[in-house]
Amino acid sequence: MRLTRIASLTAGCVAATLVLGGCASGPETELPPATFVAMQEGPGEEYVIGPLDELTIHVWRNPELGAEKIQVRPDGRITIPLVKDMPAVGKTPSMLEEDIRLQLSQYIEDPLVSVIVNEFAGTFSQQIRIVGATEKPASLPYRANMTVLDAMIAVGGLSEFAAGNRAKLIRFDKQVGNQREYALRLTDLLKRGDSKANVLLQPGDVIIIPESTF
Repeated sequence: MRLTRIASLTAGCVAATLVLGGCASGPETELPPATFVAMQEGPGEEYVIGPLDELTIHVWRNPELGAEKIQVRPDGRITIPLVKDMPAVGKTPSMLEEDIRLQLSQYIEDPLVSVIVNEFAGTFSQQIRIVGATEKPASLPYRANMTVLDAMIAVGGLSEFAAGNRAKLIRFDKQVGNQREYALRLTDLLKRGDSKANVLLQPGDVIIIPESTF
């Protein structure tokens, strides 16, 4: 009787350990499905300028103070006439406009400045990164209403040996201040056309695709 009880307790502890271990190491539940075509298009988060973005800066009635197709340097700064080494990375276009306006107001009265993003990559916190068993791993600029399907089309789909249904999405949860993992079913989505496996992405998401083990 005593041995039976000990065996029962041991089995219970092992089972609990396996359950807890599975919860700790495995991805969380799947995200809710997204439609292939958005039912209602809408703007995303306001764009934040990143390194190597290409900008055009206009100063009304003072074209000589602006700049055409100026690239943000890797250190995150730009230089235009009368404005040297202005930090640009991490700012929205409207924020950069205001900062340039304040600098130019030392030289001209009430300058009107506009900043246009011609080519963009965004900051790392705004990019979608796809790594692992895909045809061409890449970092993609996030765009509003972007889905996993959009991202996988951009990188050429799964590689021959990809374990698509064991892929996971890593997302930083701003509300709780840490990252969370979600299961993805990329094989079901891309090979079997399962629309329920398509999910919406958010800026900064990372998709990791493992290879099959034989």
